[in-house]
Amino acid sequence: MIRRSLSAVLALLVTTPLLAAPTSQQTLFNFVRPADVVKVATEDADLPQYNAEQTAGGEVLRRVTFSPAAAPSLRLTPQTGVWDWSQSGMMTLRIQNAMNWALTLDITVKSTDGKTLTSRVDLPAGPAQTLLLPLQANSPHSQGMRAGPPMPMTLDGQRILLVSSQGQIDRSQVASVTLSIPQPKAAQSILLERFGVQDGEGVIKSVYSSIVDGYGQSTRAKWPERVANDEQLKAAAAKEQQQLKGWLANRTDVDKYGGWLKGPAFEATGFFHTEKRNGRWNLVTPEGHPFYSLGLNAVTANDSQTYIAGRDWMFTDLPNGNAPLAGYYGSSDHNNGNGASQGRGYNAGRWYNFYGANLQRIYGEPCVAGTTQPGSEPVIACAPEAFDAKRWQTHTLDRLQAWGFNTIGNWSDPALGLNDRVPYTLPLSIVGDYASISTGSDWWGGMPDPFDPRFAMATERAVAIAARDHRDDPWLIGYFADNELAWAGPGTDPKSRYALAFGTLRLTTDVPAKRAFLKQLRDKYRNQQGLSKAWGVDIPAWELMEDPGFEAPTPNPEHPQIEADYQYFQKVFADTYFKTISDSLKWHAPNHLLLGGRFSVSTPEAVASCAQYCDVLSFNFYTLQPQDGYDFAKLRELNKPVMITEFNFGSRDRGPFWGGVTEVANEEARGPAYAKFIKQAVAEPSIVGVHWFQYLDQPVTGRLLDGENGHFGMIGITDLPFTGFVESVRKTNLQALDQLGDEAAKAQVDADQAVKAARQTPQEGNGERSGTGHAGGHSGKGH
Repeated sequence: MIRRSLSAVLALLVTTPLLAAPTSQQTLFNFVRPADVVKVATEDADLPQYNAEQTAGGEVLRRVTFSPAAAPSLRLTPQTGVWDWSQSGMMTLRIQNAMNWALTLDITVKSTDGKTLTSRVDLPAGPAQTLLLPLQANSPHSQGMRAGPPMPMTLDGQRILLVSSQGQIDRSQVASVTLSIPQPKAAQSILLERFGVQDGEGVIKSVYSSIVDGYGQSTRAKWPERVANDEQLKAAAAKEQQQLKGWLANRTDVDKYGGWLKGPAFEATGFFHTEKRNGRWNLVTPEGHPFYSLGLNAVTANDSQTYIAGRDWMFTDLPNGNAPLAGYYGSSDHNNGNGASQGRGYNAGRWYNFYGANLQRIYGEPCVAGTTQPGSEPVIACAPEAFDAKRWQTHTLDRLQAWGFNTIGNWSDPALGLNDRVPYTLPLSIVGDYASISTGSDWWGGMPDPFDPRFAMATERAVAIAARDHRDDPWLIGYFADNELAWAGPGTDPKSRYALAFGTLRLTTDVPAKRAFLKQLRDKYRNQQGLSKAWGVDIPAWELMEDPGFEAPTPNPEHPQIEADYQYFQKVFADTYFKTISDSLKWHAPNHLLLGGRFSVSTPEAVASCAQYCDVLSFNFYTLQPQDGYDFAKLRELNKPVMITEFNFGSRDRGPFWGGVTEVANEEARGPAYAKFIKQAVAEPSIVGVHWFQYLDQPVTGRLLDGENGHFGMIGITDLPFTGFVESVRKTNLQALDQLGDEAAKAQVDADQAVKAARQTPQEGNGERSGTGHAGGHSGKGH
């Protein structure tokens, strides 16, 4: 930057025109030529009177420097009265990041009634842009997707940065606007010019307009695998087929289930089981070979639909009713009241499946146009199954095996597992009219009430249906007990830690879990006097605890029985839940494993119960390495194998707008991140497998379920692999077997040395096996 005095800058303005403001914009304050219409106050920030400067782009802006502090800020208020923004839709701010790295900027707009509208802005390094903050809460979620188009962007010749906002203000009584940088470690600077408002009508629609092309790809980016026409799509698919043949021809050293032939020998039971040897847990194939489960989730051709109802203007080339690919429309409704649907727009109605359409383009039979009667409208003989499903299955299984995967993970097409080529897992989705409890983490809904007899009935029904066609299938590894249930609240405080106990006590006694909790307390304390004393609260009558909305006390050191009671209830709750599923699975599927609850949030009680009643503990970790997701020293104390059932690394440079929870800088960084995760997983002796989420990129405009639109697939919406990433993943997967051999050899050496040091022979029971199937947490054979 070139720093100049204010007088020199004002002289420069005569010959250097500023970027023209939009005609709808009203400027309230100019930082370069300030007038007494706005009060400017700073806290732990510096705004010298004479420090306007010309940028490399020829604009003149004024520097603000935020000092290291908790929340250094710059606050704008009207000189008198309030601002009336009732006729405006956007707050505007001409702004530039003065640093060479991205900054996080918090903006808070407050009205006189105390209500606030807030925004957290990722301010990129680079030239200036006009920041646009919607004055009514708005975000990509309200447009039906997790993340919006890349920003900044050029709109009508101007570089803009549309940001999300949340909250609500009285736009006719705006009292202040505050800019703040959260906890900077060193001084950080931004450059400012015009501050004002504009009508905002059409801005959001312009930003999201025509963001998806006819192949389902983003129109806002270019990347090597991006498809321009059908011929390119087919040629790339044919080229990949040749590569797969070469990779498959070199696939050796594994049994037909993918077990490691060079590894130690285990008992061949005819089904998958787990066994611990020399301190290391193993999955074992039906033929008795060690099996490290490298899996892919959501391997399906029928889970890539995206809603178009009400937002067809986001798509450039949707087929009309007579077009050959019009058979890939459908309709659904995901406005279900769960956390995933709160605040989300466009979550019901008509959808389109771009992935299915692209599969038909590649190797499907052309849709046939015809008529039912002379003179009638043409009818297209095309259905979602029009592409060759069997050919897709064969090609997909070729990919999994060629890429070094050996497991079909959760949410996948059940038909893939019936090809007797790749072992598979299945989910138990237990649905019914049983009661549920809110913990505040109700993204997929409340916690099932396992004390409700209707839950046991729903479990029995779900397990019986799931096991009906798979009871004697050796290719099935096992079943997952639901997915990412809300065992705890969203935070780390005691209210979140014991959210299940708090949520239960707030309910009415119509809920079986509430009655079970009250019985536990009555059995222990006999009456409200005993409970009042133990908890340090005044409960005049036991009936008060039965009332809805009862707020239980927060655990505290002075009254340790509070926490003890909450822990006991949550343990009994979890025991009842997992035992119900375990007992049902023992009856209906005795040969298969119960693979745990795929924990996203958890409590120690839930994890311990899962270890007691399941054959495997399963977690969904969105972390850089497994050890960042949980304390594995504590998991080893539970003496059960562990499976990481979801992890991924995404970026924003291949079309979809979201990089996921564990986002990396770019596509090239995904392969090394994957390699590090796998290496750390294999090094942990309790982990028996890891499953990547997911096979296919999510739609640009968001999947049906919750609007997620991430790039973390092995392939894109056009069914073409991301070649660099796939090659890196394949190399890592093949190396994992070598590392596994090294780890097993090391464990054997350690065991031999321990035996020699103890001067004793190996004792019976050197291995611990959970059985040829589901053992409900016990050692021994299946049932």
